[in-house]
Amino acid sequence: MGKDKKLVEAITSMETDFAQWYTDVVKKAELIDYSSVKGCMVIKPAGYAIWENIQQELDRRFKETGVENVYMPMFIPESLLQKEKDHVEGFAPEVAWVTHGGLNPLQERLCVRPTSETLFCDFYANDIQSYRDLPKCYNQWCSVVRWEKETRPFLRSREFLWQEGHTAHATAEDAEERTLMMLNLYADFCEEVLAIPVIRGRKTDKEKFAGAEATYTIEALMHDGKALQSGTSHNFGDGFAKAFGIQYTDKDNKLQYIHQTSWGMSTRLIGGIIMVHGDDSGLVLPPKIAPVQVMVIPIQQHKEGVLEKAGGLKDTLKAAGIRVKMDDSEKSPGWKFAEQEMRGIPIRMELGPKDIEARTCVLVRRDTREKTVCALEDVASTVATLLDTIQNDMFARAKAHRDSHITDVVSYQELKDAVEHKPGFIRAMWCGDEACELKIKEDTTATSRCLPFGDHEAISDVCVCCQKPAHKLVYWGKAY
Repeated sequence: MGKDKKLVEAITSMETDFAQWYTDVVKKAELIDYSSVKGCMVIKPAGYAIWENIQQELDRRFKETGVENVYMPMFIPESLLQKEKDHVEGFAPEVAWVTHGGLNPLQERLCVRPTSETLFCDFYANDIQSYRDLPKCYNQWCSVVRWEKETRPFLRSREFLWQEGHTAHATAEDAEERTLMMLNLYADFCEEVLAIPVIRGRKTDKEKFAGAEATYTIEALMHDGKALQSGTSHNFGDGFAKAFGIQYTDKDNKLQYIHQTSWGMSTRLIGGIIMVHGDDSGLVLPPKIAPVQVMVIPIQQHKEGVLEKAGGLKDTLKAAGIRVKMDDSEKSPGWKFAEQEMRGIPIRMELGPKDIEARTCVLVRRDTREKTVCALEDVASTVATLLDTIQNDMFARAKAHRDSHITDVVSYQELKDAVEHKPGFIRAMWCGDEACELKIKEDTTATSRCLPFGDHEAISDVCVCCQKPAHKLVYWGKAY
C-alpha cells in the first residue's frame, strides 16, 4: 500500500493550506497543466471533458429560450472600443494589444477581445433596421483575454473559455425580462447540475459591469468561506445603442434605440465545483457533470472470468445511458481506488471472484465512501438511483455548509469581527452610499456581493457602517 498511500498524501490538507490544496487537486487530478505562456493554462482531457458537459447542458438550456449561436472576430479595432467610454475605462488595464501584422506596424491597434459588446454593437448597427428584426438573441462560445496580474487555474487566467450572450430588444421591459431570465437559468443550472447553491441578486453600482445599467449575479460560497461570482447577467439599457447609433423603425415608423443585454459563464465554474465539493483525497464530482460516472474495477482480474464479467457490467451500464469506464490496467486495486477518488468519479464498482460467485458487486460512493452490495441483475437500476441520491445529497451538504456560514451583523465592530473570524457570507444593512461600501472594503477587504432577491429581512434599520437609516440588505464577503 506504500505507493497507494503516497498518491493520496500528495494532496495538501485543505485545513492546512486551502490554496495549496486547490493547486494540488487541479494538478494531481490532471485537469490542467501550466504552459510556457505566463498566466495561461493547458486544459487537459479530464478538465476539458467537464467543460464540454457544462457547455452541452448550458447550450441546450439557452436554445430552449430562443437563443442562437454566432461567432464574432477575436480582434477589436481601438476606435470601436473607444466608442463606449465607461466600458473601455472598465477594461483598459486588462487589454492585450496587437500592434503588428507580420513585420508591418498596423495603422490602428487591435485589441484581443476581453469581451465582445462593441463587436456585437457594430454588427447590430447594420443588421437591425425595423421592429420586425427584433429581438436578436445571440450567444457565442469563445475564449477571451484579460491581462490579469495574479492568476490561478480556472479562477483567473489571462485567456479563458466562456460563453457570452448578447441580445437586442425593442423595449426596456423586454431587455429586463431577458436579463433576469438568463440569471435564473444560470442559478437553476448551478443548483440542479453542479449541485452548487447560489444567492441570486443585484450588484451595487460600484460593482456592476462597466457600461451597464444593472448587473445581476449569482454568488456561491466555497468550502473556505470565500465567495465566487459564478455567473452574471447585465442590462445595458440603451447606453450602448446611443454610443453606436443602433436604431430601428417602430410600428409607427418612428426611430427608436434598441435595449441590450449581455450574460456570461466561464471555466471559472470548474474551480467552483472543486472548491465546493472536493476533499482531502481530491475531486468529488456531482454525477450530472462527471465525465465518468462509474469506474468498474475488477479485483484479481487475472482469474478466469473476472475481466469478462466486469466488461459485461460495463456494457450493461453503458446501454442504460450511464457514463462508465473500466480500469483493467496492471496497477494494484489500491492504486486504482486512490486514482478513482482523486479524479472524483461518483461511483466505484468492485467485482472479484467471490462477488461473481455470489452474483453481486460492491458499489462505493465517492462522496461518503458508503458501500452497497448490489445484485448483478439489478445493477443498472441500482446505479441510476444511487447517482440521483449522490447528486441530491451533494447539493444538500453544500447548502447546509453555505447556510451555516451566513452571519448577520448590526454594528461595524460585529462586521469587522465576522470578516476576521467567521468565514462566509455576512448579511448587513447598507445606506446605499458608495463611501460606506469603499470604507468596508478598505478596512476589511470584504466586498458587497449582492443585494439579494427575495431576502428583504431588515435585520436592523441603520447602515452597518455609518449608522444612518438603511433599507438595503447586502451580502458581503471576501471573494475569489
